[in-house]
Amino acid sequence: MSQQGSAAPRPRFIGGSGGGRPTGEKAKDRRGTLRRLSDYLKPYHARLMLVALLVIVATLFGLIGPALLGLAIDQYVVHQDLDGLLAIALVMLGVYLLQGVFTVIHGVIMIRIGQHFVADIRAALFRHYQALSMDYHDRHRTGDLMSRISNDSETINQILSNGLIQFTTNILSLGGIMVAMLLLNLPLAIGTLIILPIMLWITSQITERTRVAFRGMQKNLGWLNAVMEENITGIRAVQAYAQEDAAIAEFQRASQAYRQVGIRADFITAALGPMFTTMMILTVAATSLLGGWLALRDLVSVGVIAAFVVYIMNFFRPMRGIAMVYNQLQSALAGAERIFAVLDAEPTVTDAPQAKPLRNIRGAIGFEHVDFAYEPGKPVLENINLEVAPGQTIALVGPTGAGKTTIISLLSRFYDVSGGSIRIDGQDIREVTQDSIREQLGIVLQDTFLFSGTVMQNIRYGRLDASDAEVIEAAKLANADGFIRLLPRGYQTQVSEKGHNFSQGQRQLLAIARAILADPRILILDEATSSVDTRTEIHIQEALLRLLEGRTAFVIAHRLSTIRNADQVLVVNDQRIIERGTHDELLAMGGFYHDLYMSQYQRIEELAAAK
Repeated sequence: MSQQGSAAPRPRFIGGSGGGRPTGEKAKDRRGTLRRLSDYLKPYHARLMLVALLVIVATLFGLIGPALLGLAIDQYVVHQDLDGLLAIALVMLGVYLLQGVFTVIHGVIMIRIGQHFVADIRAALFRHYQALSMDYHDRHRTGDLMSRISNDSETINQILSNGLIQFTTNILSLGGIMVAMLLLNLPLAIGTLIILPIMLWITSQITERTRVAFRGMQKNLGWLNAVMEENITGIRAVQAYAQEDAAIAEFQRASQAYRQVGIRADFITAALGPMFTTMMILTVAATSLLGGWLALRDLVSVGVIAAFVVYIMNFFRPMRGIAMVYNQLQSALAGAERIFAVLDAEPTVTDAPQAKPLRNIRGAIGFEHVDFAYEPGKPVLENINLEVAPGQTIALVGPTGAGKTTIISLLSRFYDVSGGSIRIDGQDIREVTQDSIREQLGIVLQDTFLFSGTVMQNIRYGRLDASDAEVIEAAKLANADGFIRLLPRGYQTQVSEKGHNFSQGQRQLLAIARAILADPRILILDEATSSVDTRTEIHIQEALLRLLEGRTAFVIAHRLSTIRNADQVLVVNDQRIIERGTHDELLAMGGFYHDLYMSQYQRIEELAAAK
């Protein structure tokens, strides 16, 4: 199992289909994937060996039954030996009972193995998701990553819990039946098994068509799920723009495409059973005719013919089972391959071998000739130089996409610089542990993220060991206590998905309460008051001034009040810091900041004054 690390250090963010059908996909490297699955199953090898033994014994008992039936007919029914017939009937009953007991036991063991194994896989994936750097999450869709944990792991669970035993049992049964028939009567066995190549060819054709059909289903199911998720998540926008009919039409198109491939896949699957039943009946009839012809010449007994009929009936069942399980096995290997692809991914931001924790910092920050690009050859920041004294507040302004948030992300070490260095108290942040950096940071994002749970739990996310009294005090300092106490259950009110039962302003107040509770040494406010009305902002600014006191702070700001109070204002544009100074100094320069202020911020002040 990948040990890429333990779970990634949790940044002190203050804001911010189950199994069933196979997918029809094939693993690109089946042998390699099987090898790795075997490695993951090493802790269960002893139990797997026990299961293998139980499967063999159960299969042998299943093969003995028809032979005993033939013996009963030839030795006791023909000679009218009632006592002997009763004795062998009891033996047959015992054989089938033991077969059932062993089947139940190995089934229960494999279900336990499958569930434990998949739980381990899911835990490993989730831990690894936490360890992977932000650039990995930038490149992969959330739904796809969730699918690895849910759908892909479930396909492995299905094959382990049931499919693997079925596949093994069916293979053993087929081999055993052929051996038993050859031992009982060679001419009759040869005549019966002539049809085997035909059955194998038909099975392979059906299997391939089933795989293609289920692959189409999986593709269209992904489209259908995407349409549902997008339109349900964005229901406010759908209704705001009166696009309900367009959303319904798109859903119907996706649903119709899924229905069409689903009908084809289900038709093929449904036809598989009758096809094998018809082939079984034809084979039984041919065997009976051949057996009757041989019996008339005293080349075979009636009991052997009866045993052959039972073997033939049992022969088609594993053939059908193999056809059904084969696609499931292919899908499980493809799912395992996708899971291993995640576990093999390396975090790009890692702790250096000799990294030490960052403790008791003053809060001095330096950017020295920092360059950064999300993609090679496409610079986002170039030659950023900055010195911040402990306790200073730095405001970042500039057009959207200029690189303001990227500067914050580099300081948080969500990404590593492409060139230059960032230092906290003179220490390169690449030479200290990520965990210790983020313990010093409090981040309030523009798009505040609330977790499921209560209001109390969401504020406590800033410091999990905080008492209820400390949480309430933090809410008071953030001026959030007033609206919280008006909620139906106060601090115990449940937060809906993504906090949609709170306004944007209320969510930001809760995020600021988290930051106050976390008591970080370095504070980052990413447009934290951009969605709050003017009156609320006044209260928030009072709380922020108390929070900022003595702390180093970076503020990406829209509101003028924050910029005016900053020790330095950095104007970021065209991947560089093009102007720096205090608010008054930059206005006096008459440059980019002056034009930005005159065109935007003065208008905001005029509107605020008018209210």
